[in-house]
Amino acid sequence: MSKLKPNSRIYSNHRQKKKRQRIILGILIPLFTVILIGAMYAARLFATIENEINASFVEIDRPEPVEEVNPIDQPVSFLFMGIDNDDVRGLQSTRADSIIYATLNPLTHEMNMLSIPRDTYVPIMRNGTVVRWDRINAAYAIGEESVMVQTIEEWLDVPVHYYATFNFNAFIDIIDELGGIEMEVPVTITEMDSSDQSGAIQLEKGVQKLNGEEALALARTRKIDDDVARGHRQQLIIEAIIQKALEFQSISKYTAIAETVGSNMRTNMRMRDMTAIAQTGLNQAFTVESHVFEWSSFVERDMDLVRIHPQSFTAIQSELQDSLNRTEKDDQSSFSEDRSETQTSSSSEEASGAGDSSD
Repeated sequence: MSKLKPNSRIYSNHRQKKKRQRIILGILIPLFTVILIGAMYAARLFATIENEINASFVEIDRPEPVEEVNPIDQPVSFLFMGIDNDDVRGLQSTRADSIIYATLNPLTHEMNMLSIPRDTYVPIMRNGTVVRWDRINAAYAIGEESVMVQTIEEWLDVPVHYYATFNFNAFIDIIDELGGIEMEVPVTITEMDSSDQSGAIQLEKGVQKLNGEEALALARTRKIDDDVARGHRQQLIIEAIIQKALEFQSISKYTAIAETVGSNMRTNMRMRDMTAIAQTGLNQAFTVESHVFEWSSFVERDMDLVRIHPQSFTAIQSELQDSLNRTEKDDQSSFSEDRSETQTSSSSEEASGAGDSSD
């Protein structure tokens, strides 16, 4: 018999949408998009980037093939996963640390993103059969991207056209390739590094240039504030990386960054797919709408789990499905170009008080 334990922070903000994503993907996705679009203007980089992206290509097994789409003029969907594993760490049972489902509609120039709590209790699917009920991030340990995609598709009743999986090395190496980022450290902190070595990272209070390991420690730490402030801190790191990537002197580093991303990513996107996606962003700015489920925590089989509220699930599921079929913006989703470009950074302020449902 499960015991329901309402999450007081979530309940106190029952009607608010939390508009933040977890660290790995929240930082890598916008950064990689910026770099990809910039690279389109630098022809000499194209061949190198194409080789690296194609080298990361891994197709997945599906019981039925997903419908092929053209991202230039058809809505597409993505499953982004962040994993805390690499050859050095050698974790034997890797689970997805970050899970984001996203839709991109080139007809309405809207992007919808759903951050899925990793402890969400769902049926894990493989080849049309329920393997077992478990945390959703366990799907990756059972069958990596194939089972993860099948589980998401069955649970949300939506297609997954493309997936991309990243690890911590991509985050660290990209910042190092950029020569570090300027950040203000609010208080002196001591944190573990990406290899989980306790006390390896020591940061003094004040504005300073951080390398990849230091930036990761600042983004991950829970010792200096609450989850709301932590989310805002991660948004500032995103902004700092993008600003650095857009500097003129960073253009010469795009090739090395592409190599870093390529060697720390798996995806079923080819270079032509990414180019098409980037082209839609060049044509017109996108409005980004982020979603988060309302949920409660409970305990079953000695596991701390997340139960999604049915009404919240149905509402967000309908919005995602609609975003893949919509051909025109509705009145509520029509924003000026200026607002669409600033919405993501301002959304963390709108969500102040909301908890981090992913941890």
